[in-house]
Amino acid sequence: MAEKFERHRQPWTTDEVQKLHTLAKKGMGLKAISKAMTRSEESIHTRAKLDKLKIAKLR
Repeated sequence: MAEKFERHRQPWTTDEVQKLHTLAKKGMGLKAISKAMTRSEESIHTRAKLDKLKIAKLR
């Protein structure tokens, strides 16, 4: 069952954007980043695409 996050449609803060960049550069997967930042996977994916970040695909 997917986890529900209560932060629906909250704007990204500069701290969150920096944290996303850091976690993505470390090679973390989408689920791990989502859980660490308490944001949905879709939100993380959308922001990463805007910032042209590569999210690791864990197999």
